[in-house]
Amino acid sequence: METKQVRFAVVGGGMGKAHIKGIDEIPEAILTAFCDIDENVAKTVSQEAGLDKYYTDYYEMLRDGGFDCIVLCTPDQIHREQCVAALEAGYHVLCEKPLALTMEDCRAIDAAAKTAKGKFMVGQICRKTPGFIKAKELIDEGRIGEIFFIESEYAHDYAHIVSPWRWDTVNLRPAITGGGCHAVDLIRWLAGDPIEVMAYSNHKCLLDKPCDDATISILKFENNVMGKVFCSIGCKRYYTMRTVIYGTKGTIICDNRSPEITLYEMGELDDNGHEKYPAKPFPVDINHHNATGEIKDMCDIILGDLPVEITAAEGANTVAVCEAILKSCETGKPTAPEYIK
Repeated sequence: METKQVRFAVVGGGMGKAHIKGIDEIPEAILTAFCDIDENVAKTVSQEAGLDKYYTDYYEMLRDGGFDCIVLCTPDQIHREQCVAALEAGYHVLCEKPLALTMEDCRAIDAAAKTAKGKFMVGQICRKTPGFIKAKELIDEGRIGEIFFIESEYAHDYAHIVSPWRWDTVNLRPAITGGGCHAVDLIRWLAGDPIEVMAYSNHKCLLDKPCDDATISILKFENNVMGKVFCSIGCKRYYTMRTVIYGTKGTIICDNRSPEITLYEMGELDDNGHEKYPAKPFPVDINHHNATGEIKDMCDIILGDLPVEITAAEGANTVAVCEAILKSCETGKPTAPEYIK
């Protein structure tokens, strides 16, 4: 019996290469088109993927068709235009995070997705990271009780990243939205939506760049739960997203670059009558950009006509928290995110 396949078109040769690899690894997926505005990239990637044709014009690719789903790995500031065009043309869409840089653009994409025939998913990659998946499983099993505090960080040195669109002074890409949205979305996935944020930022490391390079934000959730997100794109260390979840019965320490996560649970008393908290390691794969998992999800969703978990609204609400953080940094006041449903 022949396996049903979803035909994919990938746009953008940066993260797009990871998605092409994912397509190659999933039997239900096949790459039929590739587009990049750089002709050398478009030609080289297409040839390596065994395609007879390449595109430098996104809209020419849309008109030619021959695919079912478009994977957008393009600059954040053009997501709105490209997402809406793809949805109106009847295609399924997988859009890299962040959904967009502003809530205005996010709302436009969400409106288009809600009326489109095709499925729409946002690539919030932390939800496909093995260590974070295991952490969520332990939380959902009740192993740490009720969460009372959660913190995550996006620490990644951008000093040598030269992509011009990341430093566009017209379409400014704030660090907390462009990269820190990983940590924000992870916390939303694990603990729910914060109802208020208080944040500060500074600009100490990447002085030749147009945006603040460090942000600290305190999050308030329902039921008096607290959270914290730290974002730095100028820190001098290896990329990491160390995350700690504190519960009333235990604690989880995890990262997207560690081969295990650690669970601490209340144990027996020691000789002095104090609680023991033995470390319980859980081995996990290191896969901090699991594009294959996203491609597998899209294939399952399209072929099985299944509901999408990471909808446009989900992606938009992560940006809503980032936007509230930026507003708090600007005003020095607590700010409530403006979510959409």
